[in-house]
Order: sequence, then structure tokens, then C-alpha cells
Amino acid sequence: MNRLDPSGDDAADWRDLRFRRAEAADAAAVRTLTRAAYARWCPVIGREPKPMTADYDAAVRNHLIDLALENDRLVALIEMIPRADHLLVENVAVSPEAQGRGLGRLLMQRAERRAAALALPQVRLYTNKAFDVNLRFYEALSYGVDREEPFKGGIVVHLSKAIGPL
Repeated sequence: MNRLDPSGDDAADWRDLRFRRAEAADAAAVRTLTRAAYARWCPVIGREPKPMTADYDAAVRNHLIDLALENDRLVALIEMIPRADHLLVENVAVSPEAQGRGLGRLLMQRAERRAAALALPQVRLYTNKAFDVNLRFYEALSYGVDREEPFKGGIVVHLSKAIGPL
């Protein structure tokens, strides 16, 4: 388990935060946390967002899922899928009680470091256009909009950011 690098604005808030890779036994906890994190968006789009319906038994086997634990309690996670020319961030989930404390930014920094370590030149992600808070968050982290496309009655916004070497 890795201790949080204490650099950055939010480090003081997360002194007891540790990361570890999800394992098969973590699938139920990943599902539970993700469902709680995304529940706020159900009334906004009139359905469960895609991460709420994912197969996390398969995801923990096939994707890179880093768990953020505070005092051994799961508070957030980031799910990443390495591709030939980029790292796809499939899911960023922060427990409702931990939202607004900088964990999302720490998780995205982790993804960017992972992409650089894998020699992948870009991080890509997507979100629902109705999730305006998320769009502002990613744009504040210098992610640019690549394209928009229709999805289940809404609009998916695809974003990316170029990553330099470590």
C-alpha cells in the first residue's frame, strides 16, 4: 500500500490516506462506493449513470482500479484502462461524505502519473454533459473537450489532456 505523497494543497486533509490496487474481493465494495457516489446524478439524467451499472467483478480483473482508503475505509477510487495511445479514466468515484475535499484532484493526478509511468502521452475520459460540476472540474485540471456525442437521451462529452514524461 502506498502512502499519499504529501505535496499539494489537499495533503493535510488526507494525512491518513493510502492507496492500493483493487483485487477480486473488492468488487462489491467498488460497486457500493460507485453507486453511492453517482446516486446524486440519477434525478439529473432520469436514469442510473453508466458507472452504476458496470460489471465490477470483471472490472477489477481487467482494469486498473486504485482504491483510496482513509483509516482502512474506502473513500474513493479511480478506474483506468490502458490503451495503445492513451490511458482512459473510466470511473472516478468519491464517497458522498468525502466529496469536496480534493480527492478527485488527487485521483486525477494519480492517473496522470500512471499514464506517464506507462509512457502513454494522453489521459482521456468522458462524462455526461448534464454533469456540469464534473465538466468544470475537468476543465480546471486542463482537460480539453475533444467531442460530444449523443448517448441514451443525453450528451457524452469526451475530454483529454496531454501528459509529459515523468
